[in-house]
This record gives sequence, C-alpha cells and structure tokens, in this order.
Amino acid sequence: MNAIADAIERFIDGCGRAVSWLTLLMVVVTFIVVLLRYLFDSGWIAVQESIGAMHAAVFLIGAAYTLRHDGHVRVDIFYSRFSERARAWVDLCGALFLLMPFMGFIAWISWQYVVESWLVLEGSREAGGLPGVFLLKSLILVMAALLLLQAVAQVMRALQKIRGRTESPAHMDDQ
Repeated sequence: MNAIADAIERFIDGCGRAVSWLTLLMVVVTFIVVLLRYLFDSGWIAVQESIGAMHAAVFLIGAAYTLRHDGHVRVDIFYSRFSERARAWVDLCGALFLLMPFMGFIAWISWQYVVESWLVLEGSREAGGLPGVFLLKSLILVMAALLLLQAVAQVMRALQKIRGRTESPAHMDDQ
C-alpha cells in the first residue's frame, strides 16, 4: 500500500511543481501587459486572457498538491489536539465521505459542460482572444481526478496509521 501511495504522491508533487512555474510566467506576462498598455498604448486580448487562464490552471491543478502538503484551509478546533491515530480517523472519514463524493460530483456535473466545449472547440468570446478555452475547461476534470487520486493516497496513509504501521521514508521526507 505504501508503494501505491508513494507513486500517487510523487505524481501529485510533479504536477504541483510543474504548474507552479505558471506563477512566475503570470508575473512576467502581467508586466508585459502593463508595459504594452502604459508605455506603448497597445495590448492584445489573448495575452490578457492568458493571465486568467494561467491563474485558473495554478488553482485547479495545484489543489491536489496543496492538499497533499496539508496547505489547505482547515478550521482546526480539535484536530491539532487529537492523537495521530485520531487525526488519521478524521482524515480517513474526510477523504471517504467528503472529498471523494464531492470530487465525483464535480466530475459528473462538469462532464457535459466540458464535452460541449470540446464539441465546438470553444474559444474566447472576445475578438482576438484565446482559442483553446475548451482545454481550460478540461482542467475542471483534471482537478477532480487529481484530488480523487490524492484522496486515495490519503485513505491509504490514514489506514496505515490506524493499523499502527509507520509511514514510508519517502512520505516523511516530503513534509
């Protein structure tokens, strides 16, 4: 079970690190947009829209990475005071009864929305805008899949803690 959870989390880490580079690119593109607008009184809609698309990609793809590294928002009233085993139970129940069903719902409810976008190869509604809006909309399903994968790894880790087994060295090095 450790090997599967390790593989899933390596994949999630790779996706998170890859998409993190978009934040630097967003800064550079924003700087270019400002220069074009205020120094040269010029600009392109597609370049401006690309900032929003990169921002969406960072959040949609980075969500699983954030969960994997416990960077998500947690209203922690009792959790920090729980034993490791009790926290594992909370994580297990949260993944099984909240995260997995919600990501399944997101995938189910978004499927037709994404398919319809692909059928027409949807582009921007703005003249001169980005042509690949259907690809951006597909990231909704990617987010759901990545969070489901991370939930599987989280369930495996929680079950190991509940059973009293120690974590793998690969998982402990990442924290």
